[in-house]
Amino acid sequence: MSEVKPYADLALYIDGVFIGAEARDGNEVINPADGSVLGRLPHARTEDMDKAIASASRAFETWRWISPLERGKILRRVAELIRERAQDIARDLTLDQGKPLAEAYAEVFNAAEHAEWHAEECRRIYGRVIPPRDRNVRQTVIRQPVGVCAAFTPWNFPFNQALRKISAALGSGCTVILKPAHDAPSAVVALVRLFDEAGLPPGCLNLVWGPSNSISRYLIETPAVRKISFTGSVPIGKQLGALAGEHMKRVTMELGGHAPVLVFADADIDRTAAYLSVLKARNAGQVCMAPSRFFVHADVAREFTEKFIAANEKLVVGDGLDPKTTMGPLTNRRRVEAMEDLVSDAVAVGSILASGGVSHDGAGHFFPPTVLTDVPLSAKIMNEEPFGPVVPITTFQTTDEALTLANALPFGLASYVFTRSLEINHRATYGIEAGMVSVNHFGIALPETPLGGVKDSGVGSEGGTETFDAYTTVKFISELTA
Repeated sequence: MSEVKPYADLALYIDGVFIGAEARDGNEVINPADGSVLGRLPHARTEDMDKAIASASRAFETWRWISPLERGKILRRVAELIRERAQDIARDLTLDQGKPLAEAYAEVFNAAEHAEWHAEECRRIYGRVIPPRDRNVRQTVIRQPVGVCAAFTPWNFPFNQALRKISAALGSGCTVILKPAHDAPSAVVALVRLFDEAGLPPGCLNLVWGPSNSISRYLIETPAVRKISFTGSVPIGKQLGALAGEHMKRVTMELGGHAPVLVFADADIDRTAAYLSVLKARNAGQVCMAPSRFFVHADVAREFTEKFIAANEKLVVGDGLDPKTTMGPLTNRRRVEAMEDLVSDAVAVGSILASGGVSHDGAGHFFPPTVLTDVPLSAKIMNEEPFGPVVPITTFQTTDEALTLANALPFGLASYVFTRSLEINHRATYGIEAGMVSVNHFGIALPETPLGGVKDSGVGSEGGTETFDAYTTVKFISELTA
């Protein structure tokens, strides 16, 4: 019998040194599939925070002048290491976050592209020349790194989200203090170890854990931190954005969504239902870009619902390490309770519970794929991001009505349209108020494409060339040459 690999050693990482759990207070990390304790996560003390800030500030004065070619070399090496270690990182990610091993592996392995893309693009942070009004004047614009960045990342895609922010910041010449969510820490610690192994100089990347409220305030209020990047919920994003505004800190916010799905009468219903079932089940629905408000044309609503439920019945809910599992547990008990509350409220206001809806009684944070029909617009689930495997379905008659329903909430992150009509496609993609629209498939969140929302769903973008706009400042230089 082969030896079972132990769960990851968790640590802080400050000024190039890993600090283990035995040296600090911390919290237990729980396996959401069975409730077992996996390990202990160390929390940063005040002196640790001060050291991280000082080391990031000191490292910035050197790193900002490092050639983009050298910065890119380190990022490319990280990409190589990610692909080499993806299997082990994915196993621990499944243990502490819950998603099926195949999904965890895909998150880790595919994330290497973010490091590679930024490695290529960091040499293209171009300025420009502005024609002068006087022949003896030269006018140029250059872009320079902002400085020390504080990055806050979520637990649902811990590896991918951390790598996005780190690659963008380091590629632009900034240094980083990273504060991830504590629920699923192993993948982030593993990622930081890869940067260390790739030769990143001490201080360029620091990793701290601990109570989110106190750490975020401490980092945002310190003068040395010049840029805030946050991925998470709308309420917390607004709090951090307000705090950053008090101190005139630049922010990028990728916040929650409540993605509308518009299924028109001419859509391929068989393909659409099957596709959306898989997409919604990804990470047990714990995805800010997950399809979450289903608006289906009245003429095909019954057919779509039946086929969607049939597709859901093929999903296998279980421990993510089981090869047969296609949907794992929710990451913590709070998510299960939230699903129970949304379903209970929907039924109370007149919705029909068409499938699922009953949580698992045994160990682990499991909740089945659930479908609600005839859901009133007043139901909580039509107004609050579910962040779980519960789908509300309601109907529409016209394209104008569909767009009104899609745009009714203050959210505006992702959205989905299913149609075979070029006219409907054009009207919907231009008319939906969202930062991203995907038609007939899931085509967003690539390294080279913008990732961001409008309205309450965020400020700025963390993808595509827009990434470097967030991590660089513009400097205008006017020189009298004679």
